Amino acid sequence: MSRPSPLDPLRSAPTGTLWWRHGKLSLLLLRAPLLAAGILLLALLMASVASLMLGSAGLGPWDAFKAAFGHGEFATVFVVQELRLPRLLAGIATGAAFSLAGCLMQTLAGNRLATPGIIGIDNGATAFAVASVVGMGISLAPPVMALSGAVIATALAFGLSGGIGTRGYRFLVAGIGVGALFGAGTQLMLARVSIDAANSAYPWTVGSLNARDADSLTWLGLTLLIGVPIALWLGRGLNTLRFTDRVATGLGQPVSRVRLITLWLSVVLTAAAVAVAGPVGMVALVGPEIARYLSRHKGVPLLASALAGALVMVLADLAGRTLLSPLEIPVGIVMAVVGSPYLLWILLRSPR
Repeated sequence: MSRPSPLDPLRSAPTGTLWWRHGKLSLLLLRAPLLAAGILLLALLMASVASLMLGSAGLGPWDAFKAAFGHGEFATVFVVQELRLPRLLAGIATGAAFSLAGCLMQTLAGNRLATPGIIGIDNGATAFAVASVVGMGISLAPPVMALSGAVIATALAFGLSGGIGTRGYRFLVAGIGVGALFGAGTQLMLARVSIDAANSAYPWTVGSLNARDADSLTWLGLTLLIGVPIALWLGRGLNTLRFTDRVATGLGQPVSRVRLITLWLSVVLTAAAVAVAGPVGMVALVGPEIARYLSRHKGVPLLASALAGALVMVLADLAGRTLLSPLEIPVGIVMAVVGSPYLLWILLRSPR
């Protein structure tokens, strides 16, 4: 009996899957999520090229590509490498982090509205980051302060709602209250400092990718490098969270451990993204929904959510830079304009 080639599809693979096998190694992939990730990756590449090309100084695609690697005229290289490329990288990283954190939190709470922005994690991270920027007697860097604020906000939201296993609108209401408390604290700090200090903290209150701190972006990149594989490793356990705890335990999943790791991963991703771009929480709502629509399966579209969030953030920043040029609209405002109607649609539509 001849051995099947590792490159040949196996005829016994279930419908809608791709099954690759080589010796004792076997990999089964669903076609729909794989196709969705491919579509989103291609769209992200196209949006990235457009982001490097478009602006007050328009560039051709080849010129923008060369300038990104330091080749071409000095003015073109300066515009691309110093102004547009850092914003593009910040948009991709923050969008992926926000959206992946939103997908994880929605799965953990069993509610599509349970994103870090709505349950107060964004506001907690923002309040502590602003405290470090305006000099409220704290000398820690914004990433560290943002993580501290996110942890405190999460602890309050889950504590007030009854614990980490809580689902439903009680958790949302507690999170909204915690977010409002931290939001008020942010406004109080800005009202008590000088105009210059308040202006320096302004990007953390609305969300912006302009002139982002390189150190914060580096920390975010490292967080994604570690966090994305952990999220993918959690995928099977997250799928079982749709069932009751008894069923998930019977399927061999350590429910408490999966929930705890998911919670902490969401908090860290959100804090790292807030430290770079400020509170752009609508990405965490829109990105996972796009991923679910394109994937069309009942699992948790983690990779597609990260790609969708990166795509949405890059397009929102591009729109903010170009629509009313030379006036620039912060990316947080663009996402609020786009995401708020969608949030209302989720709240008002009849459940299926």
